[in-house]
Amino acid sequence: MKTPGRDGDAPAPTQQDAIYARLRQWITVGRFLPGERLKIRTVAAEMGVGQMPVRAALQRLAAEGAVVNVPNAGVAVPRLSLPEFDDLLQMRMLLEGEAAERGAARLDAAGVQALVGMSERMARALADGDAASYLAENEDFHVMLYRAAGSPLLFQLIDTLWLKAGPVSNQLFDTPEASAVLNDAHADLVKALQRRDTAGVRRAVEKDIFVAGQFLRRRLQAASR
Repeated sequence: MKTPGRDGDAPAPTQQDAIYARLRQWITVGRFLPGERLKIRTVAAEMGVGQMPVRAALQRLAAEGAVVNVPNAGVAVPRLSLPEFDDLLQMRMLLEGEAAERGAARLDAAGVQALVGMSERMARALADGDAASYLAENEDFHVMLYRAAGSPLLFQLIDTLWLKAGPVSNQLFDTPEASAVLNDAHADLVKALQRRDTAGVRRAVEKDIFVAGQFLRRRLQAASR
C-alpha cells in the first residue's frame, strides 16, 4: 500500500517499482513455469535494464511468496503441492465468485458489451492456438469484472491468489483437450450478464475456475508420482 507524500499525492513510481510490477504481471499470467529458475542477468537483459533493480524487485516478490530464494542459485518459481493447490482452488472459487456476483450487479451496458468482446477474442485465440493472447485477454476480462465489484480489498486478495496460481495455470495449454472447453464458462458468463443474472455470473466463474483446476490437478498428480 502506498503512503501519500506530504503534498497528499502518492509518490511517483520508480524504475524498481515498474520492474516489480512488470515481473509480477509476468508471473500472474504464467510466463514462468513452476520450478523455473529466474536468472537476474537474463531477466535484466530481456527488460533492457540493469541487474540491481531486477534483484531488488525479485526480493520484493520473494517476500510475497511469488518466488522463493534457492541457496546458491538465486530465485525460482515455487511448485505447489496438491494440498496447496486444492486450497488455492477453493479460495479462488470463493473470492472470485463473490467479486463476479458483485461486479455483475454494478456493470453498465457498455461494460457488459466490453466483456462480450473479450470473450469472443478469447475464443479466437484458442482456435488459433495463441496461448499468450488468450491469457492476456482472460486477465483483462476478469480484472474488469472484479474491479466493477467496487471492493479494492476483495480485488487485492484475488490478485494475491493469482500470483500463486499463474505459473501452474500456464500448463493448461499442454493439455489439448483443455483448450476445447476453456472458454465455455466465459460464454455462459456473458449470457448471464446479458440477462442480469448475477447468481448465474457467479456460477459461471466458479465453473471456469473448477474446470481448469481439474485439468491442472491431474497434471500435478502425475508429476508427484
